[in-house]
Amino acid sequence: MWSWEAFFDFLTSPRLLQGAWTTVWLTVVSMSLGLLLAALVAWGRASAHRPLRILTGGYVWLFRGTPLLVQLVIVYTGLPQLDIRLDVVTAALTGLVLNEAAYLSEIVRSGFLAVPRGQVEAARALGMAPGRVFRVVLLPQALRVMVPPLGNSFNGLLKTSTLVSVISVEELLRRTQFAVQTNFRVLEGLTAAALYYLAMTTLWDLFQRWLEARVNRGHAPRPARVDAGRATPRRFGKELR
Repeated sequence: MWSWEAFFDFLTSPRLLQGAWTTVWLTVVSMSLGLLLAALVAWGRASAHRPLRILTGGYVWLFRGTPLLVQLVIVYTGLPQLDIRLDVVTAALTGLVLNEAAYLSEIVRSGFLAVPRGQVEAARALGMAPGRVFRVVLLPQALRVMVPPLGNSFNGLLKTSTLVSVISVEELLRRTQFAVQTNFRVLEGLTAAALYYLAMTTLWDLFQRWLEARVNRGHAPRPARVDAGRATPRRFGKELR
């Protein structure tokens, strides 16, 4: 039977709070490093050098085409066979960053491709330096396209980070599993963990909405005023006079 006492014990457990914090910082660091790597990969895929395009395209093909769980296990247990030994946290970050960058690179690339090329050429014709063209013309418009999918990727990464529990990283899910072993209240423990994830994704959703509104500030189309019953006859009436 359901035990409310056990549920609230899980919900207020310091071990679960520490696990939730581990999930948050692991997601933030992985997303930040993954975005930096994704920018480099997107630049490589748009490069005029064919070998660089092939290399970055192969990277995206490999990491998007294989499961993250397999990649994490290979990084943690496979690399030591090549004398590359990583602790669990470094292995988890490496796997998450490499996997996430492959997806984020497509978001970054599509964001910059969405900016009309004519605007860039017009800015150059006005004598703008390349750095200023990037800051003033390219980046603001690309961000309006990239922010929604990037926000969804962060939301997904918060939940995908549960996979690192397989290589013994003590994030929220693994700490919940340890806590459940003390009283075997599986349903109550996992429900408490689910509420933690729900709280984290809800807070991120609120931040994402604020960020989207800030990025789109001053660029949202104004609704047209519809006054066809009055304005049109009055306008034509003036012309007839």
